[in-house]
Amino acid sequence: MKISVNLLLLLFFILFQSQVSGQAFKLEELAAFNTLDMATFKTEIKKHKYTFYDKTESPAFILFEYESPDYTYKIGKFEYTEDKSQDNIEFQFKDKKEYDAYLKAILGAGYKQTEKGKILTGESYLDYLKDKALIRMVQPKTAGDNYTILVFK
Repeated sequence: MKISVNLLLLLFFILFQSQVSGQAFKLEELAAFNTLDMATFKTEIKKHKYTFYDKTESPAFILFEYESPDYTYKIGKFEYTEDKSQDNIEFQFKDKKEYDAYLKAILGAGYKQTEKGKILTGESYLDYLKDKALIRMVQPKTAGDNYTILVFK
């Protein structure tokens, strides 16, 4: 019950502290989005004026992606059919300054770097862990590609 009340309070503050268009999200907001089921996520993200971009389905997962009104940001929610621990929020942006700001926020929140490597498509990543919360920061392969934050459950 206490967790439900805290989650509702967090969502309430998210809705009232966010800018209306072309917005980035705080780490707490991304984590809160990850706790929502897909239907609730779609409703909440539309309140932020993001529009539907793409849907991808496979036997292993379903992904819904949305874009900000100014096409600066893209956010997606993965829901896996079997391993729910793999459910995640994917947030993409192009600005290195934002990447640095997110990295500072991650470290300031007490996350510790645990792993680094390359994903299948060749981009470098760094994993950060705090308790059981995992955040993966993915750097672009080329200057024209997006930076990506993956927030896992």
